[in-house]
Amino acid sequence: MLKSFLTTLTLTLAVTATAAQADDITRYRGTIEKVDGTAVTIKPRTGEALTVTMEPDVKVLSATSGKLTDIKPDSYIGTAAIPQPDGSQKALQVTVFASSLRGTADGHYPWDLGSNSTMTNGAIGTISGTEGRTLLVKYQGGEKKVNVPEDVPVTLVDPGDKSVVVDGAKVVAFTKKGADGKPTAVILIVGRNGTVPSM
Repeated sequence: MLKSFLTTLTLTLAVTATAAQADDITRYRGTIEKVDGTAVTIKPRTGEALTVTMEPDVKVLSATSGKLTDIKPDSYIGTAAIPQPDGSQKALQVTVFASSLRGTADGHYPWDLGSNSTMTNGAIGTISGTEGRTLLVKYQGGEKKVNVPEDVPVTLVDPGDKSVVVDGAKVVAFTKKGADGKPTAVILIVGRNGTVPSM
């Protein structure tokens, strides 16, 4: 049974990582207006509401608000950031993953939170600087120094299920085009208790 569980977990992380980085993924950030079976209507931060369909094996993650002190040595994090002239990254947000999600979307790649933004997912190597706001993030094949300004949101992400996909919740939907050309959700990161997923 343990072997089966570990195999399932490994496959889940692999699918999540692939979907998070795939070129054909479109992310919608907004508020869930309505849930009707597998159909989820989302009002984006800008633009008209749209309906996405949850795949049967959609990966649901639960997001709650965190703080900088939740980041510990060897924590596994993701951070959207803007590259700086000295080669460092200036964080726009930081996500701290639960230990069971370690390895999710490991790497450094382009992101969609503004011009030239990037996403870096990896393990914390060191925490330094004033109030611990300089992070060394190590991922397969490299590392990045990330500076975290005081106003940057920190989000804690844990495994979730469809019970957290409810009207009024804030969400980031990772979608692909279905066979009918309409968006199909492969990952939903859903805020709990009013949390706005920051990624």
